[in-house]
Amino acid sequence: MKKRLNQLAATAICGNDISSSCLYVSGLAIVYAGQYAWISLLMVAVILFLFRKIYGEVVGALPLNGGAYNALLNTTKKSTASFAATLTVLSYMATAVISASESVKYAQSLWHSIPIIYTTVGLLALFMFIVILGIGESSKVAIGIFIFHLASLTLLCLFCGVYLFENGFETLIENFRNPIEGSITTALFFGFAAAMLGISGFESSANYVEEQQDGVFPKTLRNMWIIVTIFNPLIAFLALAILPMASIHNNDETLLSFMGQISGGNWLFYIISIDAVLVLSGAVLTSFVGVGGLVERMTLDRILPKFLLKKNKKGSSYIIFICFFILCVTILIFTHGNLKALAGVYTIAFLSVMILFAVGNILLKINRKNLPRPERASNLALFVAILGVGLALIGNIILNPPYLSIFIEYLIPTSMVVIFMLFRIRILRASLNLLKYFIPSNSPIFRNLNKVVQNHIRRINNQEFVFFTNHDNVSAINKAILYIIRNEHTRRLKIITVLQPGFFVPPNLKSDIDVLDRAYPTVHIEFIEEQGQFDPEKIKELSKKYHIPVNFMFIGSPGDNFPYKIQELGDVRLII
Repeated sequence: MKKRLNQLAATAICGNDISSSCLYVSGLAIVYAGQYAWISLLMVAVILFLFRKIYGEVVGALPLNGGAYNALLNTTKKSTASFAATLTVLSYMATAVISASESVKYAQSLWHSIPIIYTTVGLLALFMFIVILGIGESSKVAIGIFIFHLASLTLLCLFCGVYLFENGFETLIENFRNPIEGSITTALFFGFAAAMLGISGFESSANYVEEQQDGVFPKTLRNMWIIVTIFNPLIAFLALAILPMASIHNNDETLLSFMGQISGGNWLFYIISIDAVLVLSGAVLTSFVGVGGLVERMTLDRILPKFLLKKNKKGSSYIIFICFFILCVTILIFTHGNLKALAGVYTIAFLSVMILFAVGNILLKINRKNLPRPERASNLALFVAILGVGLALIGNIILNPPYLSIFIEYLIPTSMVVIFMLFRIRILRASLNLLKYFIPSNSPIFRNLNKVVQNHIRRINNQEFVFFTNHDNVSAINKAILYIIRNEHTRRLKIITVLQPGFFVPPNLKSDIDVLDRAYPTVHIEFIEEQGQFDPEKIKELSKKYHIPVNFMFIGSPGDNFPYKIQELGDVRLII
């Protein structure tokens, strides 16, 4: 059995990303909200608290890798889920490149001769090799970084507190007397919008939930929330208490190391700078781990090419990590190390993913209301959470209007790959029809092309799918067939009912399925009776017997009396 992550390991992987935010978000919030920045950061903590319930409900009901993609895949159309996945991949790409580059820049402040571009590529390559060795090895590195980071932040806050009491509160009072541009409401709004970037990484835990031990996922959410709620507002407040506003603005990019130098001297400056290098590197690791779980799930669902699933002896999907590394390096070279463009991609993609996850929660309540879940987010919490992130998204676009166009420039080519995979049969057929206008249909070239394309389409459509049913509700079966036709490339569907000893098929079921088979002539629908107990072992047995992967098997939403958790069924999908 594969070893899964305990609470510390799972928290460390995503925690390095979200806790690295204090290195930049406190200074950023002060730039826009001035002396009220700590209030903006507390507002962010409130929104994050609401998202704890939202993520807890969705992932508790559907504990499978994929985050927002998984939430939407099991509650709505595959194309909608794929859009969320595309945004998540963009967010991880931007996070990896930005974090690696910023880590190297901190290192350059300590060792001035470091070449930024080449060292950034080397850092990305290092973490690619670490994740290829397996998530267990990755977690050991993440734990070391995480513990050192929390210790460094605690040390910084203690020395800043001592410095404050030794030198008095004059600086704090003077900063609070400073006039601000516009109203307090405007300052809090833009401070809140900027500070929302400090919760990046919160969504990552949902992308590798299958690698975590039972009950660990909600604890990772709690732990991340505690870290953000304590450190981000506290550091902003301490900065205002010990540094004049002008000094904060002049050192906003390296605010924490400057605070360390003022409160503790050069030794604390070096500790905080080294910590920044390490924890930003840890955020790179989070991106690799998160994108690995997500892309593997997308590939299993035939949204990305199958070759990405090749694994090494450690069970790691190494091709996914190599491709992600190449993509990151390409973006780094393309931007010449100027990461303002990527900041726009990161901002809009990350906040959009948070909104889509909340939308997934709404759809779960509507479409999967009978699905068991350990906790539930209230409708009010959902409304406030979506409103908060929506306002943050609008605020960031107002603060940086070019971000939107840059985001679209990156979104379009990334989406084209997914769109092609989703609609590849239509695209291939349309391409053949277009070629007829340029190449005579009776020519050898066209005949050969037509043969190759038709064979490829046939191979795609030959993939069989399974829908399990235990009743004669023809309406539910019809909905399942319609979903599969609209969302999957197939011409073959098996409808299987598993009968316990002494049970019989409802009398109308066979005749109803025969009618449905005639109603959908493009899909061959086959009804099969299997003896036994419908359980995880039976699903594996049928998967092996019919050579159909478990992720191509579907069930309706189970009720409260269903004896198994969804994750126990493997990658079986809910479709009605």
